[in-house]
Amino acid sequence: MLGVNVPAELGGLGAGVVAYSLAVTQLAKACAATTVAVCVSNMVAEVIASFGTPEQVRTHVPRLVRGEYTVGAFALSEPGAGSDPGGMRTRARRDGNDWVIDGTKAWITSGTDAGLFVVWARTSEGSGTRGISCFLVPAGTPGLTVGKPERKMGLRGSTTTPLAFDGCRVPADALLGEEGRGFRVAMMALDGGRIGIASQALGIGRAALEAALAHARTRRQFGRPIGDFQAVQWRLADMATALDAAELLALQAAFRKERGLTFTREASMAKLFASERAVEACNLALDVLAGAGYRREGPAERYFRDVRVTTIYEGTSEVQRIVISRQIARRFGGAS
Repeated sequence: MLGVNVPAELGGLGAGVVAYSLAVTQLAKACAATTVAVCVSNMVAEVIASFGTPEQVRTHVPRLVRGEYTVGAFALSEPGAGSDPGGMRTRARRDGNDWVIDGTKAWITSGTDAGLFVVWARTSEGSGTRGISCFLVPAGTPGLTVGKPERKMGLRGSTTTPLAFDGCRVPADALLGEEGRGFRVAMMALDGGRIGIASQALGIGRAALEAALAHARTRRQFGRPIGDFQAVQWRLADMATALDAAELLALQAAFRKERGLTFTREASMAKLFASERAVEACNLALDVLAGAGYRREGPAERYFRDVRVTTIYEGTSEVQRIVISRQIARRFGGAS
């Protein structure tokens, strides 16, 4: 699972993006927390394979795929720069043959477990997203401190931490991609990552639907299974229809990426639609399960807690709508 979409010559399965999307969906049905760690680690392997030097690729990608780093982590967000990476304050300055990184990152998936971090920092005084560069920083590098895990609403099996960089020194060859063009690396990673999040949301939604179906068959009220009542049937129908549509959007984005076609718009559409429909599906599942779904002993309340963040991370629903509208304007003409 740590290398489904990584080329076979680098130790991965080389199965392609469509297979990756399908695998993520199935994994998320069982454990969404494990899934997010897998998705982020795949993103790390992919950006290194795409932008790394031959030496960086040989050194890091096989180790990520084999689990020697446990997982990789993606350090872009900051306390004051989440949806707006142009507000980044983390700095990296050149000192001889090294780069020295100072700053703070936030909301880092697998922060306590990752063996390798992909870190973004500002290397020049350019405005907005200009002058941002990307670095590979192994765990345990002096000057890198992993903070206390956040106490989260959901995905509790996956740690999320801040990172602090205080004179963190890495060699010049830790630079990933071109100096000052790290934002391009981040956007490529996020476009692909949104396919993974759409697939994760879909898996959680399908798990909620299956729980609701099972309860509708076995729970009896007024002398018959509650699944015989139209009010329950309509909820199940709405869930199934929305999730099937979400799957088609996710697979369309995955197919386009696999074929080397543009997929930014499709990935944002898939992430937006799948996450919002999955949240609705988990809510409808609680309607069907009623008190049984509200108990901590059952899985439905976990699905509800886990799914909510899929509308937030890797770009909120509002960010996805901005991306989609800009892509539409470019493709069909009009205001951008």
